[in-house]
This record gives sequence, C-alpha cells and structure tokens, in this order.
Amino acid sequence: MSGERQRRGETGPAKILEYTVKCPVCGADMRVEEYIYDMPGVGKVILTSGRCPRCGYRFSNVGLAETRGPVKITYRVEKPDDVNALVIRAATATIRVPELGLEIKPGPAAQGYITTVEGIMLDFIDKLDFMCSEPDAPRDKCIEKRRELEKARDGAIPYTLELYDPEGASHIQSKKAVVTPLSRREEDREAGEDK
Repeated sequence: MSGERQRRGETGPAKILEYTVKCPVCGADMRVEEYIYDMPGVGKVILTSGRCPRCGYRFSNVGLAETRGPVKITYRVEKPDDVNALVIRAATATIRVPELGLEIKPGPAAQGYITTVEGIMLDFIDKLDFMCSEPDAPRDKCIEKRRELEKARDGAIPYTLELYDPEGASHIQSKKAVVTPLSRREEDREAGEDK
C-alpha cells in the first residue's frame, strides 16, 4: 500500500487501471477496472472486474502482481483441515489431481479466482454433475465418482493438488505447498507443445 493511501486510512484495494473492451457476448463497450490489493499472507494481487451494461456478462480475474515465471505448485491433502488452504488460481493455470484423474485446463475465456482446496473440489463436483445429467451418462460410474470427489472435498482421502502456471501468478497459501520452477521443456509439455 502506498504511503499516501496509508496516511488517509485506506486499506482496501486501490484502483490502478480502467479501460474499455468489447463484450465477448454482445459486442457492446464494457468497462474493465483493475485493482491492486496487498493480501495478508499472500502479497500483492491484481483483481480485475468488468460487467457489460447491455447483456450483463461479467468478467473477473485474479493473480499475483509479481509473477515468478513458469511454476508447478504441489499441495498434498492428507487430513480434513488441509482442504482449507487458500488457493489463487490465475487464468493461465492448469489444475490437476492425478490420483483422481482430474484436470481443468485454461481456455480462451478462463478467469482466475480465489478459493480453497475444498472450493476446487466443489468445482469438480459441479462439472461432474453437469456431465452426469446427460441422458446417456453411465449412472453407476457417475455415482461412484461423485462419492470419491465428496471424500476428497472433505479431506477424507489423500490426494495431490497440482497447479501448472506458465506465468507464475498462482499461489497456494500453506507451508505445505511446494513451488517448483518449470524448465522450458516442462513448460512446453504443459502447453501441449512437447515434440
């Protein structure tokens, strides 16, 4: 936080940028604002937010203000309290849980967010429920997978959460989180460019 803002007693996010873009849904002009916030225990984060006045489309993103270059962040869940760790997932990050066969890759409209490990597992459960709502979805497998994800959400089974971020703007707030710089080859492999 700047000395001037601190003297005025301001402690929340400070607006650093405002600009107009075309709404990806309806094409109307949409105002986007960016804020910087010194998040306790994490450091400076950039919060981006926009809303289309015509169709209501919303855009939000979050990421560390100071990136570290391509990284892999590994976090091991071994007990129920481990699911409470704070996660900043930048829009560029891929999320994996290898033991459970789970992966979320960023797409062109990916947005960053702040959640917990439990929140990430809830997101996987929501996506599973959506896929299993299809008429031809295998009911038994859906029920079995949902039970497994609920146990993971509750920290009742051990698993590893991995974030692969080419910009290094993601973060897991825990002493158990291991941050490893990615080599150029590992970065290419994560981007699907391994030859």
